Amino acid sequence: MRILVATDAWHPQVNGVVRTLTKLADAAKALDVEFSFLTPQSFRTFAMPSYRDVRLAMPRPARIAKLIEEARPDSIHIATEGPIGLMVRRYCRQRKLPFTTSFHTRFPEYVRARVPVPGSLIWRALRRFHAPSRAVMAATPALSRELSERGFDNVVLWPRGVDNKLFYPRAIDLCFPAPVFLCVGRVAVEKNLEAFLDLDLPGTKVIVGDGPARASLEQAYPQAIFLGERHGEALAEIYAAADVFVFPSRTDTFGLVLLEALASGLPVAAFPVKGPRDVIGDAPVGVLDEDLRSACLAALDISRQACVEFAANHTWEASARAFVDSILAVGAVLPHVNGPERPRFVA
Repeated sequence: MRILVATDAWHPQVNGVVRTLTKLADAAKALDVEFSFLTPQSFRTFAMPSYRDVRLAMPRPARIAKLIEEARPDSIHIATEGPIGLMVRRYCRQRKLPFTTSFHTRFPEYVRARVPVPGSLIWRALRRFHAPSRAVMAATPALSRELSERGFDNVVLWPRGVDNKLFYPRAIDLCFPAPVFLCVGRVAVEKNLEAFLDLDLPGTKVIVGDGPARASLEQAYPQAIFLGERHGEALAEIYAAADVFVFPSRTDTFGLVLLEALASGLPVAAFPVKGPRDVIGDAPVGVLDEDLRSACLAALDISRQACVEFAANHTWEASARAFVDSILAVGAVLPHVNGPERPRFVA
């Protein structure tokens, strides 16, 4: 089976969407499923206003059609609601081809953090974008319920995973005063990092990641350690060296970093909002409290082994199977897009 994923988020961006799609493609190989990606790398791009590290594509309909037909996919999945996602949606609708979509980002909250746009208008646009989708894939049961309550149809669950061969406990010393409170992610306004950096905590606050707010936050909080972007083993070692993972975001739909931290034996401190609540639930691997300082201090007493055992139940292999099963369940398999039809995938 060949699945073409259209995404406006792609390398060199560092975010949960890119990591999710990359891990999904790797894990799906064991299912005899091949992924290809239609990304901004195939088009001219321009810097996103207020976030110049993110570049938006300028796709043309003819180029979109050519790339899809060259890929000869068995199924088309639209991962983002940006220019590429819109053009691929248009291509599919014009040809009456089935497709699936996924919901990764709370755009209403993301946009309102930057410009005063009513959230109701953004939700209306998102409902319209996803309405023709055979399946709207959501990362957690709570997000699935919320989308359904907001008028989205055909919502299905697509859980996420973690690479426990990369993220696991190990003896690492960063030589920072203990305890080390760690936050990993995009350094941008919607991540609510000030809620963490303002806390009166012992030890050291460490931020891993980059983004448009980094320079101003470094200047405003000189006592915190900003390490910039880290990947692979370098990132895994920082997780393992910390004592508590702090997740101050109130808008994330999931937060892959939560599973990465837990797999590394790192308990979580967060606000009791949908993202961390959906990942952790009632498991004794984190503390969710509106008093984030209290959550951070209480998390120091959580068993690291409990965190590791919790994360072991979340694999990318299971995530890939759920993704493919959803496509097959809703019949989002294409007639041949170009040329003779190939034998179709059978689950």
